[in-house]
Amino acid sequence: MSALRRGGLGLMAWLTGIVFFLPIAWMALTSFHSEADAAANPPSFAASLTLDGYREFFGSGGGASPWPALINSLVASAASTLLVLLLALPAAYALSIRPVRKWTDVLFFFLSTKMLPAVAGLLPIYLFAKNAGMLDDIWLLVVLYTSMNLPIAVWMMQSFLAEVPVAVIEAARVDGARLPVILARVVAPIALPGIAATALICFIFSWNELLFARVLTGVVAETAPVFLTGFITSQGLFLAKVCAASLVISLPVLAAGFAAQDKLVQGLSLGAVK
Repeated sequence: MSALRRGGLGLMAWLTGIVFFLPIAWMALTSFHSEADAAANPPSFAASLTLDGYREFFGSGGGASPWPALINSLVASAASTLLVLLLALPAAYALSIRPVRKWTDVLFFFLSTKMLPAVAGLLPIYLFAKNAGMLDDIWLLVVLYTSMNLPIAVWMMQSFLAEVPVAVIEAARVDGARLPVILARVVAPIALPGIAATALICFIFSWNELLFARVLTGVVAETAPVFLTGFITSQGLFLAKVCAASLVISLPVLAAGFAAQDKLVQGLSLGAVK
């Protein structure tokens, strides 16, 4: 590849990164403005900075505290992600290393469950939760998020586990290792980048989910995205406060992505090149 072509590709990569970063940067800047400056048109880049939006988000002005909603989101996202990994790893093992008959049809069935619009299943799930007495229950969201993310996790981990050398597994089996030991001590360490990528994606999907959390929760099990929508009103100015809340709620996902960025890149690129 010529130096000119490499330079052009590098420039395109930088421009693409800047385009994706600008909305986040603008949201962060707006969160430090007063409501009047945030709503100004055209916007003022030299407006004075303030922490009023963050103070209102954390309830210093007499509003509701965001901590219960943040804790609910963390519990629902972390617990559902853990359950997804525990269920997806054996399923992916059966579909890749020890393939069942017509395993491609099984994978397609898993993926076909994501083709149903979420709103189409909202009413039956609501009626079930109501009759079971599980409305406004955080563990209902854990079960829902697990079932929603499991097909994607199985699909992703099947491709990751397909790269695990069969000879290593056969050697462990000859040494007398049973399936749980093989999964925990042989398969999981080798496929760790793919497992980390799958876990991060499932965590992000669970953390950002709004539709079911909005309908099925109230006060006790309210999640962070539902709490965020409470700042949007038909009267008054709320742009700076919403930007501050959005930035705070996005921080756990950004921190998780930053901490696992090396494993994420390895996992998402696994098998892309030989």
